[in-house]
Amino acid sequence: MNPQLILLILLAYTMMLFVVGRITSRNADNESYFLNNRKSNWLLVAYGMIGASLSGVTFISIPGVVSETQFSYMALVIGYLLGYFIIAKILLPLYYRLGLTSIYSYLDQRFGRWSYKTGAFYFLLSRLIGASFRIFLVINILQIFVFDQMGIPFWVTTAAFILLINLYTFRGGIKTIVWTDALQTTFMLTSVVITIFFIRDELMMTTRSMFDAIIQSDYSQMIFTDWKDKRFFLKQFFSGAFIAIVMTGLDQDMMQKNLSCRNLKEARKNIISLSWALIPVNLLFLGLGVLLVIFANAKGVVLPGTSDTRFPEIAFNHLQPIAGIVFVIGLISAAYSSADSAMTALTTSFTVDFLGIKRNPNLSEEKRKRIRQVSHFGMALVFIQVIILFKAINNSAVINELFTIAGYTYGPLLGLFSFGLFTRRKTLDKITPLIAVLSPLICYLLSKYSETLLWGYKFGFELLILNGLLMFSGLWIFSTKPNSEEELTSKL
Repeated sequence: MNPQLILLILLAYTMMLFVVGRITSRNADNESYFLNNRKSNWLLVAYGMIGASLSGVTFISIPGVVSETQFSYMALVIGYLLGYFIIAKILLPLYYRLGLTSIYSYLDQRFGRWSYKTGAFYFLLSRLIGASFRIFLVINILQIFVFDQMGIPFWVTTAAFILLINLYTFRGGIKTIVWTDALQTTFMLTSVVITIFFIRDELMMTTRSMFDAIIQSDYSQMIFTDWKDKRFFLKQFFSGAFIAIVMTGLDQDMMQKNLSCRNLKEARKNIISLSWALIPVNLLFLGLGVLLVIFANAKGVVLPGTSDTRFPEIAFNHLQPIAGIVFVIGLISAAYSSADSAMTALTTSFTVDFLGIKRNPNLSEEKRKRIRQVSHFGMALVFIQVIILFKAINNSAVINELFTIAGYTYGPLLGLFSFGLFTRRKTLDKITPLIAVLSPLICYLLSKYSETLLWGYKFGFELLILNGLLMFSGLWIFSTKPNSEEELTSKL
């Protein structure tokens, strides 16, 4: 496929987002940047969050790993239903009752300054790493198939990509992202559907025979019953529930969009709708993965060893040229949907949780705006550095790397919020950072030597649950019961 054509598509798509950003950022202030003045339409938010939840990881990695993991990923997605239900019933009411902009402000009210900063730090670390992985995946594909042929270095591609995103989210923040996420979800899903029909036509199948081929394939197995297997159904199900809780309910990026809804009732409708929508959407991506394998076998295509390059290899080199264009549009949509909201959420957490711009009465509105804009640009520079670093060390499928890292960095958040919500005990606030370091470290060691220590057991995504449990236990050990007066007056 012509690299110049792909570059033109990228520029045209970016210009469209600039137009949307320009329109939605009119009369924007700090409150519209952070929460869209709590005026977002819940249905629009839910639809846009599909793209934000999927990102480039699902778009590229999920179809690519089907040959190794079959449909076992669906057990994780079904587990999301339980996780999102808990978010709707427990976390959202708490956030709305306290009127939070940053959800980590709850930790300040419940425990104290050190716990608050620890929670906010782990979000910054988690989201920065996770979003960087997602963005890297997309940029790397574009680099391999487009920009290497044009002689453009990876760091130049990365810098240009991130700075363009920085510019269209610079003013509007969440107010802009609610609309751009909806557009990007549309383009991403449309590109997958069209690609599926391209493959169907190349294989000379009917729609019915295509579905039959997917269902009857050896790759469509969803339930695995071996408890030692990473794909064990119950392990995947409960891991999915906790992944939803921490990577949505305890994540400023995802919750910031929910908190921009008009009220709690609409935010709940948003999150429940999203949870059910993710089931058919993920089935769509897994079905595409099966078709990629069937296509490769039928046409004698040797699939690349890296799962993340299998989809683009077939789209660019073995389907008609229009399929490559469709793939690029979907890929760009996936990348932008990950990067823009992550940049806004990181800026929000950094300015609210660490710089305290909402708590300082001496700051004028103009001064707050200036601090927020400088921080937004600073986050873009950090993203560029982390993506370039990941390029240097990447050696495995991004989907596995992403959730492994999330298991270590989101675990302390899970333990902190669980302890705050389900106990009334008082922690030794200054000890919290130490516990938050030790629990992921113990987790790592257990995971590394689990086959020796646990009779051949291999940890998967359930590592997140263990990490949260270790954090919870540490907080319990270094805590005391509240006195009777505190129990009566406590509102948290």
